[in-house]
Amino acid sequence: MKKGIVIVVNLDTRGEDIVFVKELIAARGHDPILLDFSMEEPPPFPGDIRTEEVAARGGLPIEVVREKYRSDRDTATDNQIRGAAAIVDDLVRQGRVHGIIGIGGGTATLVATSIMKRLPFGMPKLMASPMAAHPAYIDQYVGTRDITMHHTVLDIVKMNPLLRAQIVNAIGAICGMVEMTQGTNIRFDKPCVAVSSFGFGEMAVQSALGMLEEAGFTPIVCHAQGKGDRAMEEMIRDGAFHGVLDICIGGVMEHLFKGNRDPGPDRLMAAVETGIPMVLAPCGLDILSYGGRADMLEKTKDRPQYVQDRLRVQVRTTADELRQAADVIAGRLNQARGPWTFLVPTKGWSSLDREGRPIYDPAADAAFVARLRERLDEPARLREVDLHLYTPEFARAAVDEFVALFRQAQAPALAVAAQE
Repeated sequence: MKKGIVIVVNLDTRGEDIVFVKELIAARGHDPILLDFSMEEPPPFPGDIRTEEVAARGGLPIEVVREKYRSDRDTATDNQIRGAAAIVDDLVRQGRVHGIIGIGGGTATLVATSIMKRLPFGMPKLMASPMAAHPAYIDQYVGTRDITMHHTVLDIVKMNPLLRAQIVNAIGAICGMVEMTQGTNIRFDKPCVAVSSFGFGEMAVQSALGMLEEAGFTPIVCHAQGKGDRAMEEMIRDGAFHGVLDICIGGVMEHLFKGNRDPGPDRLMAAVETGIPMVLAPCGLDILSYGGRADMLEKTKDRPQYVQDRLRVQVRTTADELRQAADVIAGRLNQARGPWTFLVPTKGWSSLDREGRPIYDPAADAAFVARLRERLDEPARLREVDLHLYTPEFARAAVDEFVALFRQAQAPALAVAAQE
């Protein structure tokens, strides 16, 4: 089946080198749609979507864009992003777009990935760029979206045999993706439950997945390493999930104390504000990730540490830090619009936090529980269980509680349906 693939590029500086890209895509049996966002000079030939159209749709004439490019480049770039994104949105609604590829350097990467971020989950998105692995920018380019970055290594300037090999690989990748994709209309026949997870809570999570399936749910695991739990929050707001088993909420602590797994300032708030049922557990609150951070490791050198490798070093949290986290968590849970339960396993919160291991600190854990109970408007929603988190038994307790909350949340709707 012929698929439409948008090619995002600035033809004024790369036009001669991009001609063969259209030809390769067309030879594969697809419909290449060349979108030109050139801002500096008139391009050597027009795109299928001309830069004049992009500029006008963004709100400025192309002459003003070119003038701004020299004096106020941010304004020019933002205009082209706005215009290009609106045009691509139209094409998607018309059913003409099945994938998108960006090709270029820093500006092209910013423009193309900004467009990609607006496109639906599951639509193939690929950026071929020498900036694809730049540590200072990659978060801005990708964020939490399903964008594939193809590192060309070489700059996209003046085609040569080495660069051509990388561009051909990128074209092969986007063509293969649109040929194999399931599309964006992803359907589930059971309620979807987000499950936060990372290695130190893995046994509980893995056990919980099967239990949720047996109970009639489709569990979706979100890796709580910062990006994954931030993506989970966004997907909850987008309506992707009917509930959340939030076992690994350490991102709250990571944000407060600048850890490596920081998901941002709004952790927990999506479920709080949308009112979906949630069961929470404290996995990850017992540690801070400071691997590769000489300053933070020096600052916390007197604390127990667990060294996985040079990039992953876990530092035990203190009672005072846990009290601060409890204040934040309570403040958020007190705003919850739906049912929730916070389950605290009294024998340890992670595979590291168990008796006989350096990270184990029941006094600090107890300080968190006491402060959380004190700050909650409904302290009865905080329940301690005589279990260790890193066990199937804790998974059983968490899933049973989630099922009960889910049924509680569904009861009013079922009652209305029965009356009708």
